[in-house]
Amino acid sequence: MTVGPPRPQWPEGKSFAFTIFDDPDAQVLKHSREIYALLDDLGFRTTKGVWPSGPLRDPNSPGDTCANKLYREDAIRLQERGFEIGYHNNAPHSSTRQEVIAGLDAFRDYFGHDPITMANHYNRDAVYWGPARLGGWRRSVYRMMNFRVKPGQHAGHVEGDESFWGDVCRSRVRYCRNFVFREINTLRACSFLPYHDPKRPFVNQWYASSEGSRCSTFTEMMAEAAQERLESEGGACIMYTHFGHGFIRNEKIDERFRKLMERLSRRNGWFVPVGTLLDYLRSQRGVDHVISPTERSRMEARWLTLKVFRGTS
Repeated sequence: MTVGPPRPQWPEGKSFAFTIFDDPDAQVLKHSREIYALLDDLGFRTTKGVWPSGPLRDPNSPGDTCANKLYREDAIRLQERGFEIGYHNNAPHSSTRQEVIAGLDAFRDYFGHDPITMANHYNRDAVYWGPARLGGWRRSVYRMMNFRVKPGQHAGHVEGDESFWGDVCRSRVRYCRNFVFREINTLRACSFLPYHDPKRPFVNQWYASSEGSRCSTFTEMMAEAAQERLESEGGACIMYTHFGHGFIRNEKIDERFRKLMERLSRRNGWFVPVGTLLDYLRSQRGVDHVISPTERSRMEARWLTLKVFRGTS
């Protein structure tokens, strides 16, 4: 486990920080409204990832996009309520460079600015995804584990590829998610987040997150004892999830999820979007962290071990 700096002094006398980046896979407008109404009522302000463009080809994932006017208007309303709208690549399928740029322009038109935060979808235009997340022997192990991932399947960072947009990412996106850990306190897994990786220069700043990709893993991660530990450590949780994956069953919000979020809302937490949290951590540090080879190899090895034995995202 990485040994980190003294725990942050959170604003407003808060004891810890908590937020969510919600990928839009399998999420439909009706269910999105129900989940975000709950978060809003409980005082959470989190980040909702979107696809700015609708599918031009067969989609690789279900879920609404900003091409749906009602879905887009609902995302704008959430932004007005203090939620952040993040970027989950251009569309629910691979996009060319020009399609990506057009999608980012649409995002700016819809939400008034370029994306602050993003999380890769499993598209060809994903940036430093698949084996490119890792280096050295860890990349070789990953390739053996994921033999169905073909070379060049993710090429948003590969100059000359039809899906290359790395230079655009560097100029228009501030933060990109990479490793996900089974650890409620994301700062325990990556104490120096956000960070810059010179080996992956098209991303300005990377951030890690905590595993909650579906309702079952989310509620496991957010169990009562884990909430208490997060607060006692004065930590920060950036939860990775898909609210379209099991959070609503039989047209009702999962009761365990509801109760855990109600319980968390009563704790002395700073509940802000991902971008706000990362900006604050950078401001407290005073200088952007450039990851060292030792830090990188340790974090990659820890994530890869979790990937092998527990299927972490």
